[in-house]
Parts: sequence; C-alpha cells; structure tokens
Amino acid sequence: MARFQEGDLLVMTDRKGRRFLVDLRHGKTFSTHRGTISHDDIIGVETGQMFKSNLGDKYVAMAPRLADYVLLMKRGAQIIYPKDAAAILVHLDVRPGTHVFEAGTGSGALTLFLLDAVGPTGKVTSVDIRPDHSKVAEAVIRRWHGGELPTNLELRTGSAEEIGVGLTPDRVMLDMAEPWHTIAAITPKLPGGAVVGAYLPTVPQVETTVRAMRFTKRLTDFEIFEVLHRDWNVEGRSVRPAHRMVGHTGFLVVGRAYTPIAEPDEQDGNSS
Repeated sequence: MARFQEGDLLVMTDRKGRRFLVDLRHGKTFSTHRGTISHDDIIGVETGQMFKSNLGDKYVAMAPRLADYVLLMKRGAQIIYPKDAAAILVHLDVRPGTHVFEAGTGSGALTLFLLDAVGPTGKVTSVDIRPDHSKVAEAVIRRWHGGELPTNLELRTGSAEEIGVGLTPDRVMLDMAEPWHTIAAITPKLPGGAVVGAYLPTVPQVETTVRAMRFTKRLTDFEIFEVLHRDWNVEGRSVRPAHRMVGHTGFLVVGRAYTPIAEPDEQDGNSS
C-alpha cells in the first residue's frame, strides 16, 4: 500500500463530505474550525486512513484524484469541469501517442487531463494569449507533477493562430472566446482524420463556430452538445436527486478533418 510522503498532495474529507486539499509538510498543521491534525501524524501512514482532530472530529486522508485536484486547486481563469473534460477526451479521441494542440490554457485544468490521456509517448502543446494565465497554469501543473513540468508538455504564450499554423497536430482543442479565427488559420494544414473541438459557453458562439468549421471545407462529421451532471442522494430506501446540479457550463463542438478530392484544375495548377 502507498504511504504518504512529505511533499505529497492529499485530500482530507470530513463527515459531511467536505474536502480540503493539503500539501504535506513536516511541522505543518491541517486546521479547520473542527480542530487540527499534525502533518507529521499523516506522513508515513498508508493512504485511506481515518484521523481524529484534537477536537475529536474525524477525517479521511486520501491521495487526490485529478478531478479532486482541479476542483480544489487555486485557479485564475475559469476551469473546464471534469464532466466536460471527460467528454472532450472521449469525443476528440485523445489517446496515448497523440499530439494535442490546446488553445486557451487558462488555469491548466484541461491541460492536466490531456497530459494523462496522451501519455509519455504523446505531446500537448498549449498556448494562451495572456501571460498571467500561462503563469498560473504552469504553477498548477508543476504542483500536480511534484514541482516539475512534464517533458511532453510545451507551454507557450502568444497568438493561437500564429503558433498553431506551424503545427500539424492529431487533435485540436480550442477554449477561447472567438475560436473561428484559429479554425480558419490552422485547418488547411491538418492531416486527414484530425479531430477539432471547441468549448463554448453561449449559443451565438456555437453558431459562428460551426459556420466557420463548415466554411473551411475541411471538416465534417459534426457533433454539438452539452453535458449535465446531477448527483443523487441515497439514504436507506430514500432515493432522490440532489437539490443542486452542475447544469450548463459549456457546449462542445467537434468536427473531423478530411482530405477533399483534388479537382483537375487544382492538380495541374490551372483554373478554368
């Protein structure tokens, strides 16, 4: 069984299901209004153990899942929620060995999911126009990866159109206000079979993006949808939906690149 070490991240969960993200350090203390627990009492103990605070309240210490981390971490820009990240990974078919171009790094939440999906044989190139977003994302990614940046990650600051036009990725994920500019710039060079996705909060953005995708005459097989997440409470024979749910967060637009048939005038360079 794995044991907690200094420098590890852990999630402390109380009896009401509230969760707290903790960086383990010798001499530090986990504190809430329900009491304190010394980090030294946790270091060296197997994951999944229960601890009591000095006031007698109980907490369970677990190694965080990536979904826990992105929901509890400090952030700058708004994150893509795990429910949407899961749909992105599936519908963009992000798998080991693929090269993903991500435009709109934000706080780095989706970047972390992409890195897990492509694995050490794949690559993620992530760009954000804002240096402050890139700085926050780098800190977030380093924290999850023990202070290091993964070798298969390239973080860049600048224009998505200018950076993306020089790449030929297998997958493209756009989380930006006006993705149609980037779509127009990079789509002509995409290989057949590449998948392009855009994450958008509003209907007008969806309409403009789909129109831009169709205008390229390089993208087909469109999907446009949203993902809703509702928890359920189960207490004995009482089974009911939770009062709150994670409803609309964004739309996902997906298209697949194809290589069109070259017409005779295109093959010989002449126009009729």
